[in-house]
Amino acid sequence: MLYTLEICCDSVASAIAAARGGADRIELCENLAQGGVTPSAAKIKIAKAELNIPVFVLIRPRKADFLYSGLEFEIMLEDIRQAKALGADGIVSGALNADGSIDEARTRQMVETAHPLPFTFHRAFDMCEDAKKAIDLLAGLGVKRILTSGQQPNAGEGKANIRDFVKYAGSRIGIMACGELLPENIGNLLDIEGLTEYHSAARKEVESGMQYTGSVNMGDEAVQDEFRWHEVDEELVKGMRAVLNG
Repeated sequence: MLYTLEICCDSVASAIAAARGGADRIELCENLAQGGVTPSAAKIKIAKAELNIPVFVLIRPRKADFLYSGLEFEIMLEDIRQAKALGADGIVSGALNADGSIDEARTRQMVETAHPLPFTFHRAFDMCEDAKKAIDLLAGLGVKRILTSGQQPNAGEGKANIRDFVKYAGSRIGIMACGELLPENIGNLLDIEGLTEYHSAARKEVESGMQYTGSVNMGDEAVQDEFRWHEVDEELVKGMRAVLNG
């Protein structure tokens, strides 16, 4: 069995580390601490120049929910067009209605705008009220795959649902598992027949090299928290690659 390992990266440095570790594909974004938002044009351009594996681009205008205003959606469509122009290999996005159903009209428009690039419907799926109805709809719209933790906090807790989703989707649409996957637990999903794609952030904490930190913070975090961040851990990627390779 050939398994695909996708690593979610919010920096080009992380994307390079993921590729060195054996990732098959990158999902490029910004600000993973808030679930990921659309990356800058420069990040897309340079990631494509530095990598020889596919780079899928996340299109998400802000943190929080997936119920978007008309202006936000206009920005999302333009971000898809720009990502395509910059060489993106795939688009990752999603939109919901207030009742927890898939926003069919907007998802169709995003899939059409992304064409001919493959479209991944991200974890907005895990916020859907009716998962199987969502699978039917997304398959009919031409979405290539769905990213899911089985509508649970992580893939371990959602394993039974992931298995159910894979079986229900069949050959109509791909299911890609995610949710705190690491070398020590990714193997627990290998007995799900038909599940061939896995997604992980595989992160480690990085400390700033600054000696003087002052006393003013630039955002909502405590001052000291602004001098640490996360990047992809190449060794974690290697560990997952080894498990998937058997």
